[in-house]
Amino acid sequence: MAYELYIGDRMYSSWSLRGWLMLEKFAIPHNIHLVGLYTGTMAQDMAHLAPARLVPALETDQGLVIGESLAMGETLAEHFPTAGLWPRAADQRATARWLVSEMVAGFSALRGDCPMQLSHVWQGFTPSNAVLADLARIEALFAHARKISGAPDGYLFGSYSLAEVFYTPVAARIIGYDLPVSAATRAYCELLLSDPAVLKWQSLAREVTYDPEPYLLDLERAAWPIG
Repeated sequence: MAYELYIGDRMYSSWSLRGWLMLEKFAIPHNIHLVGLYTGTMAQDMAHLAPARLVPALETDQGLVIGESLAMGETLAEHFPTAGLWPRAADQRATARWLVSEMVAGFSALRGDCPMQLSHVWQGFTPSNAVLADLARIEALFAHARKISGAPDGYLFGSYSLAEVFYTPVAARIIGYDLPVSAATRAYCELLLSDPAVLKWQSLAREVTYDPEPYLLDLERAAWPIG
């Protein structure tokens, strides 16, 4: 039986992308339900899932509703212990959980100043000192993960895990606002965003347009550089 996943708009909902990736990338059967995140029907669309009130939300094949992305990821890892959602080695698994937990709780400046969008690159965006501090912290965490795993490049722990799931929207922010990061971090972001699943999501996102466009900036745009 399939899981039921409730998501918001694909172009802008970073948390929805995370929820979908943890099912799609680990081949967990699921059905998608779109919630009216920008059309005013969100509360109505999710009423039957209460007390879950935000996207993504997951309903298991036994009817259990789970809110919050990290809880979803941990539950799926329990339900599918051989799927590889977390790294196998204990030290890498603990570190991956650390990175994911800090992503869920932190980087408020990056998330607030640079809402995710997957259509173009904003030209001339000037990051605040708080955003720069978030970027420095992210790069420090990536370096620590690679020290623990021994993976010099590619996925942080050698193979795709929930760490990649949770940092893919971070990568979209870095690329979408052309933020200053090291060449190694940019290469990692490009790896995440060139994943076939992400490209599929992005293609579906472009099928929907909004007037007015959310999160509009008075800046020039360049073409999205990946895919």
